[in-house]
Amino acid sequence: MRNIVHRHLGKMVAGTTIAVAGTAVMVAVTLPGTAGADDNGTRAGQSAPQAAGAAGAAGAGEAAAGSGRAVPPGVVEAAPAEGQQGEGRDPLTDDELQRAEKIALSRQLFRSSESVDGDRGPQPLGVDLAEPEADEVGRPDAPRRADVTFYDYRDDTLVTRTVDLGTGKVVATGTQHGVQPPLSRAEKAEAAGLLIADPLGSGLKADYKDATGKALTSPDQLQLSGAVYRAAPGAQPAALDQCGEHRCVRLFPKVKNGPWVDARQLVIDLSARKIARLDR
Repeated sequence: MRNIVHRHLGKMVAGTTIAVAGTAVMVAVTLPGTAGADDNGTRAGQSAPQAAGAAGAAGAGEAAAGSGRAVPPGVVEAAPAEGQQGEGRDPLTDDELQRAEKIALSRQLFRSSESVDGDRGPQPLGVDLAEPEADEVGRPDAPRRADVTFYDYRDDTLVTRTVDLGTGKVVATGTQHGVQPPLSRAEKAEAAGLLIADPLGSGLKADYKDATGKALTSPDQLQLSGAVYRAAPGAQPAALDQCGEHRCVRLFPKVKNGPWVDARQLVIDLSARKIARLDR
């Protein structure tokens, strides 16, 4: 494969660290399987006694084999069945996660909001166990509640609805503007799709073709990391001035089983569905 050339998008990054400066967060990227490993292949934090214990276990197995005794195969025990309802401050069960989101998404909210791809209904962001009230701390019978968060792209509003999992009712609703929680997987995929379809994504597609010999046509062909981008005076073109009020993304794409692609200079405004290049 020919060497990858430096295009106007950027260069392929071979897995050490991507430093994101200025108005975005600092993102460190290390290729899988290398973090914490020393030259001998042992991971940081593994002590010598553990290694010795592993060697001793291997020696015991060899001794058993030499004596003619059969060594029983290892057994992997199944995880205990997860109940539908957790207790106390237990993490939310899968059933509770699904019920909470279903309860929080009322018909009125669904009809009046918009998701990242323009469909009806808000964009789901996450479901978390809600903090107990001050007089409920330590009580074994304290109600279990879940905070369900959505992003409404119709008017760039973060919607948080608190659901009482015992009664199945929404007990509180809050809305905020200018609040940008971490991106969901669907939002990163939508941002990548917009970039691939935009003329400013030509460098990304060319670098992907150089790395794989194939055309880049879908976000599914990439591993995607990303961070919310907020505007800062003098640090970007005027097209990005609303980032922070709008939901804007800086993507860090990676060729599957291949190198990273440096796309730090491109910002995708998901609210306006536009892409701009940062001033250097």
